[in-house]
Amino acid sequence: QLVESGGGLVQPGGSLRLSCTASGGIFSLMGWYRQAPGKQRELVATQTRTDNTVYADGVKGRFTISRDVAKKTVSLQMNSLKPEDTAVYYCYASRIITGSEVWGQGTLVTVST
Repeated sequence: QLVESGGGLVQPGGSLRLSCTASGGIFSLMGWYRQAPGKQRELVATQTRTDNTVYADGVKGRFTISRDVAKKTVSLQMNSLKPEDTAVYYCYASRIITGSEVWGQGTLVTVST
C-alpha cells in the first residue's frame, strides 16, 4: 500500500513537496508518475535502492526525488512549477522479489494563477 500527501494549488514559479509512504513489502524501485487531463500517465522520476535516479526531461533541474529505504518513503520536491506540471501525481513502487507493482491513489497538483 502507498499513501501519498502534499498536493495542492500553487502559482507558477512556486514549489510543492509530495511525500509517499509504503507498507507491505520491500521495494526495489520507488518513484512518481503523473497524468494530466486527456493524456497518458507518464514517468516523472524514479529511484532505486542504490540511488540510481531517472528523471523525465521536462522536470530535470526543477524536481528532485529523494528516498529513505529504511523508512520506505519517497518524496518529490518540485520547484519552479509550470502550468504544464498540472496533473494527478501517483506514487509508484515495485517489489524487490516479485516485481509486482503498487500504485498510490494519486494526489492532484494544480499550477495556476
